Amino acid sequence: MFKFITDKPFWVNFLIVVAITLLVLFSILQLLGVITNHGKYLNVPSVIGKNTNEAIKMLEQQGFDVIIKDSVYTDTAKMGTVLKQIPDPNSTVKINRTVMITVNRLSLPMIDMPALEGKSLNFALDILRRSHLVLGDTIFRPDFMRGSVLEQMYLNKKIKSGTKLPWGSAVDLVIGSGLNQEPVVVPDLVGMTYEEAKIILEGNGILIGALLPDPEVTDTASAFIWKQSPPRYNDQHEPIFIQSGQLMDLWLSVDRKIIIDSTTIQ
Repeated sequence: MFKFITDKPFWVNFLIVVAITLLVLFSILQLLGVITNHGKYLNVPSVIGKNTNEAIKMLEQQGFDVIIKDSVYTDTAKMGTVLKQIPDPNSTVKINRTVMITVNRLSLPMIDMPALEGKSLNFALDILRRSHLVLGDTIFRPDFMRGSVLEQMYLNKKIKSGTKLPWGSAVDLVIGSGLNQEPVVVPDLVGMTYEEAKIILEGNGILIGALLPDPEVTDTASAFIWKQSPPRYNDQHEPIFIQSGQLMDLWLSVDRKIIIDSTTIQ
């Protein structure tokens, strides 16, 4: 064998070595391609909005590994569905790529009941919203702390701060209505700015309930009121009375609308 090699010129042996080396490298690359599925790609299907178990099964059947990256809660989507996926839907990726999904929880998270007693109703409503709780009933009780929360209740029972409640629970509030129980005529706020209306409401001890701005409103202080509830007059055009400490809902617009009276707007 060695004589066969030594009998050949050097350049022939050199070419043989190069050829064998190239053949070995080519074989290794081909083998790696088979092992790693080189050149094989898949489109990632969209599983957003699908049931979590169905989404995992669907992805695995198409050759993907699946990892649940996070479990969160949002009340705008069904429980137990996929909220987000990485890579994005319809992306082209190599086979065996891992798809990470974020899913909506199957159970409601528990929220710590905030401390609302002694706070103004408007401040309490803001705290409830930020705590993912909602206002249930408002019960007014004569008290010198007009417009302040006297008690916080859940399912008709007084509840302490720190108590665990399901996300989105309705909390009832007992509000001080002041010691003066004389009803007043509902003020006509339509056409005023929100800041002007606030002064009048505070002067009469009337609380602001829901504030409903149009989508274009960016500055509520300078926005105009185009609707109010309760209105100043009923259908028979008789004045409506309101108790000190009660709520008024206000609708806001960027533009001042043409007002015929407090119940008709063009």
